[in-house]
Amino acid sequence: MSVTTHALAQSGKGYSITRMTEHDLLEVVQIEESSGLSRWGWAAYYSELQGQYGSLMLVARLDGHQSVSATHELAGYLVARVAAGELHINNFAVRDSYRGQGIGRALLTSIFAEAVSRGASSAFLELRAGNAAALALYEKCGFKVTARRKRYYSDPPEDALVMSLQFQ
Repeated sequence: MSVTTHALAQSGKGYSITRMTEHDLLEVVQIEESSGLSRWGWAAYYSELQGQYGSLMLVARLDGHQSVSATHELAGYLVARVAAGELHINNFAVRDSYRGQGIGRALLTSIFAEAVSRGASSAFLELRAGNAAALALYEKCGFKVTARRKRYYSDPPEDALVMSLQFQ
């Protein structure tokens, strides 16, 4: 399923999954900051959009009537790369107020479809060991913990769990 097809499939749920654009970056950084992710910042996202991996940057765009605030249009985002037949999920977050509504799973499903279409046979990611909500979502999507990286994160210091998934 392509990103465009998936966007149409989700349109009745109050959001659509679309490609990230430069106009989305301020909101992406807001979501990043409120989610406690390792900071990339506007310049890093902009650079990624300009590079060869820009097509693996997705957002969950809210329908106008679904937004709880007139100040935002995005419920979440996902940034990933495909290299050597593997999808690496770099950054992924959903706003607190939209969690538990299937948006994270929709972003993952869309990026998996894109990755498979580019020849990826597996996916991997790192997450904070204490992030139980993310761990549960990834496990529901078929990821398995394969390693632990001691003190991988620095602010605050925390171990990372490495998770992987084989596409079928």
